[in-house]
Amino acid sequence: MNDRYVSPLSERYASREMQYIFSPDKKFKTWRKLWIALAETEKELGLPITEEQIEELKAHQEEINYEDAKERERLVRHDVMSHVYAYGLQCPKAKGIIHLGATSCYVGDNTDLMIMREALELVRKKLLNVMAELAKFADHYKDQPTLAFTHFQPAQPTTVGKRAALWLMDLRLDLEDLEHVLGSMKLLGSKGTTGTQASFLELFDGDHEKCRQADQRIAQKMGFPGCYPVSGQTYSRKIDSRVLSVLAGIAQSAHKFSNDIRLLQHLKEVEEPFEKNQIGSSAMAYKRNPMRSERIASLSNYVMADVMNPMLVASTQWFERTLDDSANKRLSVPEGFLAVDGILDLYLNVVDGLVVYPKVIEKHLMAELPFMATENIMMDAVKAGGDRQELHEKIRTLSMEAGKNVKVNGGENNLLELIAADPAFNLSLEELQKAMDGKRYVGRAPKQVEEFLEEVIRPVLEENKEVLGMKAEITV
Repeated sequence: MNDRYVSPLSERYASREMQYIFSPDKKFKTWRKLWIALAETEKELGLPITEEQIEELKAHQEEINYEDAKERERLVRHDVMSHVYAYGLQCPKAKGIIHLGATSCYVGDNTDLMIMREALELVRKKLLNVMAELAKFADHYKDQPTLAFTHFQPAQPTTVGKRAALWLMDLRLDLEDLEHVLGSMKLLGSKGTTGTQASFLELFDGDHEKCRQADQRIAQKMGFPGCYPVSGQTYSRKIDSRVLSVLAGIAQSAHKFSNDIRLLQHLKEVEEPFEKNQIGSSAMAYKRNPMRSERIASLSNYVMADVMNPMLVASTQWFERTLDDSANKRLSVPEGFLAVDGILDLYLNVVDGLVVYPKVIEKHLMAELPFMATENIMMDAVKAGGDRQELHEKIRTLSMEAGKNVKVNGGENNLLELIAADPAFNLSLEELQKAMDGKRYVGRAPKQVEEFLEEVIRPVLEENKEVLGMKAEITV
Protein backbone atom coordinates (compact mmCIF):
# COMPACT_ATOMS: atom_id res chain seq x y z
CA MET A 1 0.00 0.00 0.00
CA ASN A 2 2.99 2.33 0.15
CA ASP A 3 3.07 2.71 -3.62
CA ARG A 4 -0.30 4.47 -3.98
CA TYR A 5 -2.11 7.48 -2.51
CA VAL A 6 -3.97 6.88 0.74
CA SER A 7 -6.19 9.61 2.17
CA PRO A 8 -4.80 11.11 5.40
CA LEU A 9 -8.41 11.37 6.57
CA SER A 10 -8.37 7.58 6.87
CA GLU A 11 -4.75 7.13 7.90
CA ARG A 12 -4.43 9.97 10.42
CA TYR A 13 -7.61 11.79 11.37
CA ALA A 14 -11.00 10.05 11.19
CA SER A 15 -12.23 7.36 13.57
CA ARG A 16 -12.83 3.78 12.46
CA GLU A 17 -16.50 4.24 13.32
CA MET A 18 -16.95 7.11 10.88
CA GLN A 19 -14.82 5.40 8.25
CA TYR A 20 -17.08 2.33 8.38
CA ILE A 21 -20.19 4.45 7.82
CA PHE A 22 -18.74 5.53 4.47
CA SER A 23 -17.19 2.18 3.58
CA PRO A 24 -18.13 0.07 0.53
CA ASP A 25 -19.29 -2.68 2.88
CA LYS A 26 -21.78 -0.36 4.57
CA LYS A 27 -23.01 0.96 1.22
CA PHE A 28 -23.59 -2.39 -0.46
CA LYS A 29 -25.23 -3.95 2.59
CA THR A 30 -27.57 -0.97 2.69
CA TRP A 31 -28.38 -1.51 -1.00
CA ARG A 32 -29.48 -5.03 -0.14
CA LYS A 33 -31.62 -3.79 2.77
CA LEU A 34 -33.35 -1.46 0.34
CA TRP A 35 -33.91 -4.22 -2.21
CA ILE A 36 -35.45 -6.39 0.52
CA ALA A 37 -37.68 -3.50 1.66
CA LEU A 38 -38.77 -2.92 -1.94
CA ALA A 39 -39.62 -6.59 -2.45
CA GLU A 40 -41.50 -6.78 0.85
CA THR A 41 -43.46 -3.65 0.01
CA GLU A 42 -44.35 -4.84 -3.47
CA LYS A 43 -45.53 -8.19 -2.06
CA GLU A 44 -47.63 -6.41 0.60
CA LEU A 45 -49.24 -4.29 -2.12
CA GLY A 46 -50.25 -7.30 -4.18
CA LEU A 47 -47.43 -8.06 -6.61
CA PRO A 48 -46.66 -11.79 -7.24
CA ILE A 49 -43.59 -12.02 -4.97
CA THR A 50 -43.30 -14.98 -2.61
CA GLU A 51 -42.17 -15.16 0.98
CA GLU A 52 -39.61 -17.77 -0.15
CA GLN A 53 -38.00 -15.19 -2.49
CA ILE A 54 -37.82 -12.60 0.30
CA GLU A 55 -36.32 -15.12 2.74
CA GLU A 56 -33.69 -15.99 0.14
CA LEU A 57 -32.78 -12.30 -0.21
CA LYS A 58 -32.54 -11.96 3.58
CA ALA A 59 -30.36 -15.07 3.87
CA HIS A 60 -27.65 -13.47 1.71
CA GLN A 61 -28.11 -9.86 2.83
CA GLU A 62 -24.75 -9.66 4.63
CA GLU A 63 -22.74 -11.85 2.24
CA ILE A 64 -21.60 -9.45 -0.46
CA ASN A 65 -19.92 -11.39 -3.29
CA TYR A 66 -17.60 -8.56 -4.28
CA GLU A 67 -15.58 -10.42 -6.90
CA ASP A 68 -18.70 -11.36 -8.87
CA ALA A 69 -19.86 -7.74 -8.79
CA LYS A 70 -16.44 -6.38 -9.87
CA GLU A 71 -16.16 -8.85 -12.73
CA ARG A 72 -19.64 -7.92 -13.95
CA GLU A 73 -18.94 -4.18 -13.67
CA ARG A 74 -15.87 -4.54 -15.88
CA LEU A 75 -18.22 -5.90 -18.52
CA VAL A 76 -21.33 -3.68 -18.18
CA ARG A 77 -19.81 -0.49 -16.66
CA HIS A 78 -22.74 -0.06 -14.26
CA ASP A 79 -22.27 -0.48 -10.52
CA VAL A 80 -25.91 -0.97 -9.54
CA MET A 81 -26.71 -3.54 -12.22
CA SER A 82 -23.49 -5.36 -11.38
CA HIS A 83 -24.63 -5.76 -7.79
CA VAL A 84 -28.14 -6.76 -8.90
CA TYR A 85 -26.45 -9.49 -10.98
CA ALA A 86 -24.16 -10.57 -8.11
CA TYR A 87 -27.10 -10.72 -5.66
CA GLY A 88 -29.03 -12.75 -8.22
CA LEU A 89 -26.23 -15.32 -8.41
CA GLN A 90 -26.70 -15.93 -4.68
CA CYS A 91 -30.51 -15.80 -4.88
CA PRO A 92 -31.60 -17.69 -8.02
CA LYS A 93 -35.26 -17.89 -6.90
CA ALA A 94 -35.46 -14.14 -6.24
CA LYS A 95 -33.24 -13.06 -9.14
CA GLY A 96 -36.15 -11.88 -11.27
CA ILE A 97 -37.70 -9.58 -8.66
CA ILE A 98 -34.57 -7.79 -7.38
CA HIS A 99 -34.79 -4.04 -8.12
CA LEU A 100 -38.25 -4.50 -9.67
CA GLY A 101 -39.56 -1.18 -11.04
CA ALA A 102 -36.66 0.78 -9.58
CA THR A 103 -33.92 2.92 -11.06
CA SER A 104 -30.32 3.15 -9.81
CA CYS A 105 -31.13 6.11 -7.58
CA TYR A 106 -33.50 3.92 -5.58
CA VAL A 107 -30.49 2.27 -3.96
CA GLY A 108 -27.90 4.98 -4.58
CA ASP A 109 -29.76 8.03 -3.31
CA ASN A 110 -31.69 6.33 -0.52
CA THR A 111 -28.42 4.83 0.73
CA ASP A 112 -26.71 8.24 0.63
CA LEU A 113 -29.50 9.71 2.74
CA MET A 114 -29.38 6.82 5.22
CA ILE A 115 -25.61 7.05 5.54
CA MET A 116 -25.64 10.83 5.98
CA ARG A 117 -28.23 10.48 8.72
CA GLU A 118 -26.17 7.87 10.54
CA ALA A 119 -23.04 10.00 10.16
CA LEU A 120 -24.88 13.05 11.52
CA GLU A 121 -25.92 10.98 14.55
CA LEU A 122 -22.25 10.18 15.22
CA VAL A 123 -21.30 13.85 14.76
CA ARG A 124 -24.09 14.79 17.18
CA LYS A 125 -22.80 12.31 19.75
CA LYS A 126 -19.27 13.67 19.56
CA LEU A 127 -20.47 17.27 19.59
CA LEU A 128 -22.42 16.62 22.80
CA ASN A 129 -19.35 15.08 24.42
CA VAL A 130 -17.25 18.13 23.55
CA MET A 131 -19.99 20.33 25.01
CA ALA A 132 -20.04 18.28 28.21
CA GLU A 133 -16.27 18.68 28.69
CA LEU A 134 -16.42 22.40 27.94
CA ALA A 135 -19.26 22.77 30.45
CA LYS A 136 -17.09 21.18 33.17
CA PHE A 137 -14.21 23.49 32.27
CA ALA A 138 -16.43 26.60 32.23
CA ASP A 139 -17.94 25.73 35.59
CA HIS A 140 -14.56 25.02 37.18
CA TYR A 141 -13.05 28.33 36.07
CA LYS A 142 -16.14 30.54 36.17
CA ASP A 143 -14.66 32.69 38.98
CA GLN A 144 -11.06 32.90 37.68
CA PRO A 145 -10.51 36.53 36.55
CA THR A 146 -8.55 36.95 33.36
CA LEU A 147 -7.66 39.75 31.03
CA ALA A 148 -10.19 39.98 28.22
CA PHE A 149 -9.26 41.18 24.76
CA THR A 150 -11.00 43.12 22.04
CA HIS A 151 -8.96 43.39 18.82
CA PHE A 152 -6.40 41.35 20.83
CA GLN A 153 -5.83 44.49 22.88
CA PRO A 154 -6.29 44.42 26.68
CA ALA A 155 -9.89 45.14 27.65
CA GLN A 156 -12.14 44.93 30.70
CA PRO A 157 -11.55 41.65 32.58
CA THR A 158 -13.69 38.56 32.16
CA THR A 159 -13.22 35.07 33.61
CA VAL A 160 -11.63 31.96 32.15
CA GLY A 161 -14.95 30.17 32.51
CA LYS A 162 -16.88 32.92 30.73
CA ARG A 163 -14.50 32.69 27.78
CA ALA A 164 -15.12 28.93 27.63
CA ALA A 165 -18.86 29.68 27.67
CA LEU A 166 -18.36 31.62 24.44
CA TRP A 167 -16.90 28.52 22.78
CA LEU A 168 -19.76 26.50 24.23
CA MET A 169 -22.40 28.90 22.92
CA ASP A 170 -21.08 28.43 19.38
CA LEU A 171 -21.40 24.66 19.74
CA ARG A 172 -24.94 25.00 21.10
CA LEU A 173 -25.87 26.90 17.93
CA ASP A 174 -24.25 24.14 15.84
CA LEU A 175 -26.23 21.51 17.72
CA GLU A 176 -29.47 23.38 16.97
CA ASP A 177 -28.63 23.46 13.26
CA LEU A 178 -27.63 19.80 13.26
CA GLU A 179 -30.80 18.69 15.01
CA HIS A 180 -32.95 20.72 12.62
CA VAL A 181 -31.37 19.09 9.56
CA LEU A 182 -31.34 15.65 11.16
CA GLY A 183 -34.98 15.93 12.19
CA SER A 184 -36.11 16.97 8.74
CA MET A 185 -34.29 14.32 6.68
CA LYS A 186 -36.46 11.98 4.62
CA LEU A 187 -35.89 9.26 2.04
CA LEU A 188 -36.11 9.63 -1.72
CA GLY A 189 -38.36 6.56 -1.83
CA SER A 190 -39.31 4.77 -5.06
CA LYS A 191 -39.75 7.62 -7.53
CA GLY A 192 -38.57 6.05 -10.81
CA THR A 193 -36.47 7.40 -13.64
CA THR A 194 -37.77 10.98 -13.73
CA GLY A 195 -39.53 11.14 -10.40
CA THR A 196 -43.01 10.40 -11.80
CA GLN A 197 -43.30 6.84 -10.42
CA ALA A 198 -44.46 5.78 -13.90
CA SER A 199 -42.90 2.30 -13.60
CA PHE A 200 -44.61 1.72 -10.25
CA LEU A 201 -47.95 3.00 -11.56
CA GLU A 202 -47.59 0.38 -14.30
CA LEU A 203 -46.70 -2.36 -11.81
CA PHE A 204 -49.71 -1.50 -9.64
CA ASP A 205 -52.13 -1.36 -12.62
CA GLY A 206 -52.73 2.35 -12.38
CA ASP A 207 -53.37 2.41 -8.61
CA HIS A 208 -52.08 5.78 -7.44
CA GLU A 209 -52.72 5.05 -3.78
CA LYS A 210 -50.48 1.97 -3.90
CA CYS A 211 -47.68 4.13 -5.36
CA ARG A 212 -48.07 6.51 -2.43
CA GLN A 213 -48.14 3.64 0.04
CA ALA A 214 -45.00 2.13 -1.48
CA ASP A 215 -43.01 5.25 -0.60
CA GLN A 216 -44.36 5.39 2.94
CA ARG A 217 -43.83 1.69 3.66
CA ILE A 218 -40.25 1.72 2.37
CA ALA A 219 -39.53 4.78 4.53
CA GLN A 220 -40.96 3.08 7.62
CA LYS A 221 -38.94 -0.09 7.00
CA MET A 222 -35.79 2.03 6.78
CA GLY A 223 -36.62 3.99 9.95
CA PHE A 224 -37.58 7.30 8.30
CA PRO A 225 -40.74 9.33 8.90
CA GLY A 226 -41.47 9.56 5.19
CA CYS A 227 -40.16 10.41 1.73
CA TYR A 228 -39.68 13.74 0.02
CA PRO A 229 -43.05 14.38 -1.67
CA VAL A 230 -41.64 15.31 -5.08
CA SER A 231 -38.31 14.77 -6.79
CA GLY A 232 -36.68 14.17 -10.12
CA GLN A 233 -34.75 10.96 -10.47
CA THR A 234 -32.64 12.08 -7.50
CA TYR A 235 -33.41 13.79 -4.21
CA SER A 236 -32.72 17.52 -4.37
CA ARG A 237 -28.99 18.08 -4.14
CA LYS A 238 -29.75 20.97 -1.80
CA ILE A 239 -30.00 18.30 0.90
CA ASP A 240 -26.26 17.63 0.58
CA SER A 241 -25.66 21.37 0.77
CA ARG A 242 -27.71 21.64 3.97
CA VAL A 243 -25.81 18.75 5.55
CA LEU A 244 -22.39 20.09 4.61
CA SER A 245 -23.40 23.54 5.88
CA VAL A 246 -23.95 22.00 9.32
CA LEU A 247 -20.47 20.45 9.17
CA ALA A 248 -18.98 23.76 8.05
CA GLY A 249 -20.68 25.46 11.01
CA ILE A 250 -19.00 23.05 13.42
CA ALA A 251 -15.70 23.69 11.64
CA GLN A 252 -16.14 27.46 12.13
CA SER A 253 -16.70 27.00 15.86
CA ALA A 254 -13.78 24.61 16.24
CA HIS A 255 -11.46 26.91 14.29
CA LYS A 256 -12.37 29.87 16.53
CA PHE A 257 -11.65 27.74 19.60
CA SER A 258 -8.31 26.64 18.17
CA ASN A 259 -7.34 30.25 17.46
CA ASP A 260 -8.03 31.25 21.06
CA ILE A 261 -6.11 28.29 22.48
CA ARG A 262 -3.09 29.04 20.30
CA LEU A 263 -3.09 32.69 21.35
CA LEU A 264 -3.48 31.73 25.02
CA GLN A 265 -0.63 29.22 24.68
CA HIS A 266 1.55 32.01 23.28
CA LEU A 267 0.66 34.04 26.38
CA LYS A 268 1.49 30.98 28.54
CA GLU A 269 -1.92 31.24 30.25
CA VAL A 270 -3.51 28.04 28.91
CA GLU A 271 -1.92 25.09 27.09
CA GLU A 272 -3.29 22.17 25.15
CA PRO A 273 -2.15 18.74 26.41
CA PHE A 274 1.49 17.86 25.74
CA GLU A 275 2.60 14.26 26.20
CA LYS A 276 5.73 13.17 28.02
CA ASN A 277 7.60 12.01 24.91
CA GLN A 278 6.05 14.47 22.45
CA ILE A 279 8.46 16.51 20.30
CA GLY A 280 7.41 20.11 19.75
CA SER A 281 10.00 21.05 17.15
CA SER A 282 12.63 19.17 15.18
CA ALA A 283 15.08 22.04 15.66
CA MET A 284 14.10 23.72 18.96
CA ALA A 285 13.92 21.09 21.68
CA TYR A 286 12.34 23.43 24.23
CA LYS A 287 9.25 24.21 22.13
CA ARG A 288 5.70 23.11 22.93
CA ASN A 289 3.87 23.79 19.70
CA PRO A 290 0.04 23.67 19.87
CA MET A 291 -0.13 21.02 17.17
CA ARG A 292 -3.58 19.69 18.11
CA SER A 293 -5.14 23.14 17.84
CA GLU A 294 -3.26 23.78 14.61
CA ARG A 295 -4.65 20.53 13.20
CA ILE A 296 -8.17 21.54 14.21
CA ALA A 297 -7.69 24.79 12.28
CA SER A 298 -6.24 23.00 9.28
CA LEU A 299 -9.04 20.43 9.00
CA SER A 300 -11.63 23.14 9.66
CA ASN A 301 -10.35 25.16 6.72
CA TYR A 302 -10.83 22.08 4.54
CA VAL A 303 -14.43 21.57 5.68
CA MET A 304 -15.33 25.24 5.25
CA ALA A 305 -13.99 25.13 1.70
CA ASP A 306 -15.65 21.75 1.05
CA VAL A 307 -19.14 23.18 1.58
CA MET A 308 -18.81 24.88 -1.80
CA ASN A 309 -18.92 21.49 -3.56
CA PRO A 310 -22.56 20.57 -2.88
CA MET A 311 -23.55 24.18 -3.52
CA LEU A 312 -22.04 24.01 -6.99
CA VAL A 313 -23.55 20.59 -7.62
CA ALA A 314 -27.06 21.65 -6.51
CA SER A 315 -27.00 24.85 -8.56
CA THR A 316 -25.92 23.15 -11.80
CA GLN A 317 -28.25 20.14 -11.94
CA TRP A 318 -30.25 19.95 -15.20
CA PHE A 319 -33.99 19.31 -15.05
CA GLU A 320 -34.74 15.87 -13.56
CA ARG A 321 -31.05 14.88 -13.16
CA THR A 322 -27.55 14.85 -14.61
CA LEU A 323 -24.64 12.67 -13.59
CA ASP A 324 -22.10 15.43 -13.01
CA ASP A 325 -22.91 15.22 -9.29
CA SER A 326 -21.66 11.65 -8.93
CA ALA A 327 -17.88 12.00 -8.74
CA ASN A 328 -18.14 15.16 -6.65
CA LYS A 329 -20.54 13.60 -4.11
CA ARG A 330 -18.30 10.57 -3.69
CA LEU A 331 -15.55 12.93 -2.51
CA SER A 332 -17.13 15.96 -0.88
CA VAL A 333 -19.73 14.34 1.38
CA PRO A 334 -17.65 11.50 2.91
CA GLU A 335 -14.54 13.65 3.29
CA GLY A 336 -16.52 16.45 4.93
CA PHE A 337 -17.78 13.98 7.53
CA LEU A 338 -14.39 12.30 8.01
CA ALA A 339 -12.73 15.68 8.56
CA VAL A 340 -15.36 16.86 11.07
CA ASP A 341 -15.05 13.53 12.86
CA GLY A 342 -11.32 14.17 13.24
CA ILE A 343 -11.95 17.77 14.33
CA LEU A 344 -14.33 16.73 17.11
CA ASP A 345 -11.97 14.01 18.36
CA LEU A 346 -9.20 16.61 18.54
CA TYR A 347 -11.49 19.17 20.18
CA LEU A 348 -12.52 16.67 22.87
CA ASN A 349 -8.91 15.61 23.42
CA VAL A 350 -7.75 19.21 23.83
CA VAL A 351 -10.54 20.30 26.21
CA ASP A 352 -10.13 17.15 28.28
CA GLY A 353 -6.44 17.95 28.83
CA LEU A 354 -6.32 21.75 28.94
CA VAL A 355 -3.74 23.10 31.40
CA VAL A 356 -4.46 26.46 33.04
CA TYR A 357 -1.77 28.61 34.68
CA PRO A 358 -3.55 30.94 37.17
CA LYS A 359 -0.35 32.70 38.26
CA VAL A 360 0.49 33.76 34.70
CA ILE A 361 -3.12 34.83 34.16
CA GLU A 362 -2.98 36.92 37.33
CA LYS A 363 0.34 38.48 36.34
CA HIS A 364 -1.01 39.59 32.96
CA LEU A 365 -4.20 40.89 34.54
CA MET A 366 -2.37 42.87 37.20
CA ALA A 367 -0.12 44.45 34.58
CA GLU A 368 -3.19 46.07 32.98
CA LEU A 369 -5.67 46.33 35.85
CA PRO A 370 -4.44 49.71 37.19
CA PHE A 371 -5.47 51.32 33.89
CA MET A 372 -8.88 49.65 34.03
CA ALA A 373 -9.41 50.53 37.69
CA THR A 374 -8.95 54.27 37.16
CA GLU A 375 -12.71 54.97 37.28
CA ASN A 376 -12.97 53.23 40.67
CA ILE A 377 -9.83 54.97 41.91
CA MET A 378 -11.19 58.33 40.83
CA MET A 379 -14.47 57.72 42.67
CA ASP A 380 -12.56 56.78 45.85
CA ALA A 381 -10.52 59.97 45.54
CA VAL A 382 -13.67 62.08 45.13
CA LYS A 383 -15.05 60.48 48.29
CA ALA A 384 -11.82 61.50 50.01
CA GLY A 385 -12.51 65.14 49.07
CA GLY A 386 -11.04 65.46 45.56
CA ASP A 387 -12.41 67.37 42.56
CA ARG A 388 -13.62 65.02 39.84
CA GLN A 389 -12.69 67.17 36.85
CA GLU A 390 -9.22 67.89 38.16
CA LEU A 391 -8.69 64.22 39.11
CA HIS A 392 -9.84 63.07 35.66
CA GLU A 393 -7.19 65.17 33.94
CA LYS A 394 -4.50 64.11 36.39
CA ILE A 395 -5.31 60.42 36.02
CA ARG A 396 -5.24 60.79 32.24
CA THR A 397 -1.78 62.36 32.38
CA LEU A 398 -0.45 59.81 34.86
CA SER A 399 -1.84 56.92 32.78
CA MET A 400 0.08 58.17 29.75
CA GLU A 401 3.24 58.44 31.86
CA ALA A 402 2.78 54.87 33.17
CA GLY A 403 2.11 53.65 29.64
CA LYS A 404 5.36 55.26 28.48
CA ASN A 405 7.23 53.53 31.30
CA VAL A 406 5.92 50.17 30.09
CA LYS A 407 6.27 50.65 26.34
CA VAL A 408 9.31 52.90 26.01
CA ASN A 409 11.35 52.03 29.09
CA GLY A 410 10.32 48.36 29.31
CA GLY A 411 9.41 48.86 32.95
CA GLU A 412 6.48 47.76 35.11
CA ASN A 413 3.14 49.48 35.19
CA ASN A 414 3.77 52.12 37.90
CA LEU A 415 0.43 53.93 37.69
CA LEU A 416 -0.51 53.13 41.29
CA GLU A 417 2.80 54.51 42.55
CA LEU A 418 2.33 57.69 40.51
CA ILE A 419 -1.21 58.19 41.87
CA ALA A 420 -0.09 57.53 45.46
CA ALA A 421 2.65 60.14 45.06
CA ASP A 422 0.15 62.82 43.94
CA PRO A 423 -1.43 64.56 46.97
CA ALA A 424 -4.53 65.50 44.92
CA PHE A 425 -5.77 61.91 45.22
CA ASN A 426 -5.22 61.63 48.96
CA LEU A 427 -4.87 57.85 48.66
CA SER A 428 -2.04 55.67 49.94
CA LEU A 429 -0.43 52.93 47.87
CA GLU A 430 -1.91 50.38 50.25
CA GLU A 431 -5.40 51.79 49.74
CA LEU A 432 -4.91 51.75 45.98
CA GLN A 433 -3.71 48.16 45.96
CA LYS A 434 -6.89 47.09 47.74
CA ALA A 435 -8.74 48.11 44.59
CA MET A 436 -6.65 45.66 42.54
CA ASP A 437 -8.88 42.63 43.06
CA GLY A 438 -9.68 41.29 39.61
CA LYS A 439 -13.02 39.88 40.80
CA ARG A 440 -14.29 43.44 41.27
CA TYR A 441 -14.08 44.06 37.53
CA VAL A 442 -15.54 40.95 35.89
CA GLY A 443 -19.12 42.14 36.12
CA ARG A 444 -21.69 39.33 35.88
CA ALA A 445 -19.31 36.89 34.19
CA PRO A 446 -19.43 34.20 36.93
CA LYS A 447 -23.20 34.48 37.23
CA GLN A 448 -23.61 34.47 33.45
CA VAL A 449 -21.72 31.17 33.29
CA GLU A 450 -23.87 29.65 36.06
CA GLU A 451 -27.10 30.76 34.39
CA PHE A 452 -25.99 29.63 30.93
CA LEU A 453 -24.95 26.19 32.14
CA GLU A 454 -28.05 25.73 34.27
CA GLU A 455 -30.65 27.03 31.83
CA VAL A 456 -29.21 26.17 28.42
CA ILE A 457 -26.50 23.50 28.54
CA ARG A 458 -27.30 21.09 31.37
CA PRO A 459 -30.85 20.34 30.17
CA VAL A 460 -29.41 19.29 26.79
CA LEU A 461 -26.70 17.17 28.40
CA GLU A 462 -29.17 15.55 30.80
CA GLU A 463 -31.46 14.71 27.92
CA ASN A 464 -28.56 13.02 26.13
CA LYS A 465 -26.67 11.56 29.09
CA GLU A 466 -26.65 8.07 27.57
CA VAL A 467 -24.19 9.18 24.84
CA LEU A 468 -21.81 11.06 27.16
CA GLY A 469 -18.53 9.82 28.63
CA MET A 470 -16.51 9.48 25.43
CA LYS A 471 -12.72 9.85 25.43
CA ALA A 472 -10.81 10.78 22.31
CA GLU A 473 -7.37 9.36 21.65
CA ILE A 474 -5.48 10.81 18.71
CA THR A 475 -3.15 8.57 16.76
CA VAL A 476 -0.53 11.10 15.60
